[in-house]
Amino acid sequence: MSRLLYRLGRAAALRPWRMIVIWVVLVGAVGGVAGVAGGALHDDYTLTGTGSQRATDLLRERFPALSGADARVVVHAERGRVDQARLADAGARLGRLPHVSVVEPPQPSRDGATAYFTVRYDVPVTDLKPGPTLDRLREAAGPLEAAGYQVEFGGMVPENVTAPGGAAEAVGVGAALVILLLAFGSVVAAGLPLVVALAGLGAGVSGITIVAAFTNVATTAPTMAIMVGLGVGIDYALFILTRHREGLAEGLDVPESAGRATATAGQSVIFAGVTVLLALCGLVLSRIPVFITMGFTTGIVVAATVASAVTLLPAVLGLAGRRVLRRRDRAAGAKIAVESPRVRRWADGVARRPWAWLLAALVLMLTLAAPALDMRTWPSDASSEPTSNTVRRAYDLMAEAYGPGANGPLLVTVDLRRADPAGLPALRDRLTATEGVVAVAPARLSPDRSAAVVPVVPAYGPQDERVTGLVERIRADALPDGAEVTGFTAIYVDLARVLDERLWPVIGVVVATSFLMLMVVFRSLVTPLKAAAMNLLSIGAAYGVLTAVFQWGWGAELLGLPHSVPVSSFIVLLMFAVLFGVSMDYEVFLLSRVREEWLRTGDARGSVGIGLAATGRVISSAAIIMVAVFLGFALDPGLVIKQMGVGLAVAVALDATVVRLVLVPAAMTLLGRANWWLPRPLERVLPAIDVHGGAAPQPADAAVAEREPSRA
Repeated sequence: MSRLLYRLGRAAALRPWRMIVIWVVLVGAVGGVAGVAGGALHDDYTLTGTGSQRATDLLRERFPALSGADARVVVHAERGRVDQARLADAGARLGRLPHVSVVEPPQPSRDGATAYFTVRYDVPVTDLKPGPTLDRLREAAGPLEAAGYQVEFGGMVPENVTAPGGAAEAVGVGAALVILLLAFGSVVAAGLPLVVALAGLGAGVSGITIVAAFTNVATTAPTMAIMVGLGVGIDYALFILTRHREGLAEGLDVPESAGRATATAGQSVIFAGVTVLLALCGLVLSRIPVFITMGFTTGIVVAATVASAVTLLPAVLGLAGRRVLRRRDRAAGAKIAVESPRVRRWADGVARRPWAWLLAALVLMLTLAAPALDMRTWPSDASSEPTSNTVRRAYDLMAEAYGPGANGPLLVTVDLRRADPAGLPALRDRLTATEGVVAVAPARLSPDRSAAVVPVVPAYGPQDERVTGLVERIRADALPDGAEVTGFTAIYVDLARVLDERLWPVIGVVVATSFLMLMVVFRSLVTPLKAAAMNLLSIGAAYGVLTAVFQWGWGAELLGLPHSVPVSSFIVLLMFAVLFGVSMDYEVFLLSRVREEWLRTGDARGSVGIGLAATGRVISSAAIIMVAVFLGFALDPGLVIKQMGVGLAVAVALDATVVRLVLVPAAMTLLGRANWWLPRPLERVLPAIDVHGGAAPQPADAAVAEREPSRA
């Protein structure tokens, strides 16, 4: 592979405009197809095999009017009561809106100061455009606001309206440009990684839109893909650019240096990208469509950024010539520092007292991870929104007027083909007697009278920890054969349980595949085990920080949240897959350089310091960029993206500092030659992969024999 990449990189640098034109045509063509034939985004939260899913399926089959999207229009009078005539007029206008199947009569509060409509649509929320649909709701309710009433909107449609994007991406790109400019001292060198990353990002995001025409793609998938793709795309280009600058410092001409950089660092980029893709593939085991689509759409963008790094970047390097260097370094014979003396001194200091540094770093990481033992995962709802959002104000009005459970009613469905219709009164009595239930409405029969729905109002809000026990009590003690419970609160209970059950298979597969990948690349058993253990440490620490910040509220207000919230159920599984892959990027780049020195010199301990000094500066710059990108996404109004941004930023920061600068050199110093131990049977069957581009052809044992015959 290294020879192929060398030829590709050198050819692209010699004739840069050919490759640039190819990429311009490619990005334009993919974008054009996406604009003409791309599909809309749809969330698919199907939870096959759960009680809430069976109940939802029954609603779709027997209660078409209850199976579509819904919206809630909450009307409040600051003084007196809400006028019923005005409510009736508003209900009639709401009923004439497109796709509205029924508007349930307004439900007044006990004091009459608040009332709400439930507007039901004949299509799911994914078939509606939430923004325009909410605008129509506002227009229909306009006369109520004109009359002096407070009108707020909740339910599926308003809660699916997303704020305009772009701010998070702009913050990330701007911060990356500043960091690159400070690191390289050249505007050209600073701009190239961004250009290359954005080219791959453009092709990848357009590809997601095309895929959405053939299958459901989650509404948050593009944002997730952009967040990860932007970070890794800049990093991949940065690693190749750094190796190219080193080649120029050694006196190579531009095409030769670009070819060698592509053969060495480019090959590491490919393996790092494959590791990320393997980690994302683990999301398939969740068996939840929304997670699967997030995995493969993020994978599309990662693959596109890898392709742009090893093809487009050599072309723009050829076009830029020696302008990627600082002005003072462009003269012939100028000395350019490749290694970082500070990092080398740091590595030597850690190597002198490895046990002390190892134990101190472990204590720090375990302390940060400790809050994760108290983590409670739960999907977000309207109560997590700031008070500036109408869905939050509607939530508060409902909780004050009708009790917290009114924001998360349960629906008990009964299949009367399997259950006795005469048992409905007894079912209502059992539900009423269940601890945690405050109201049970009369049963509602389907048009063909083959099914019934019994609405139940809990005493607890949707995010209350006690709601899980309530749903379990209803299922265990109140439901006859043929009855199930649904509603988004019950769906949340099932979703949290399913994610807990499927987290461990995902972890097992992701860790195992990454281990096998590193074992093949570095021909070692110990190094992949060490890498997996340290990645798990950084991920655990990130979980702990998330728990402290969001669940304990240590900084939630600084992130625009009104109060502490549980960690989103989506975060634990998604963050693990993304983080394990991204952390392996740094592992691949660092270990590639360490192994290169080990094969060249046979010095197991000295190679750690040399490899760390050679990669420390670029890994630190890459990590700072990635942290800046992820923190930019912490500004996103969506709670899932916000928590993902904070978690990824924390994990990458810890990975690039505590793990790479302390744990890795300390552990590798203690292990010595055992870092590269591989049993003979495995050595014979594993393929030989040269990630160094031919830089070190001889095996380590031969190097040791040449340098130290007596020890060998």
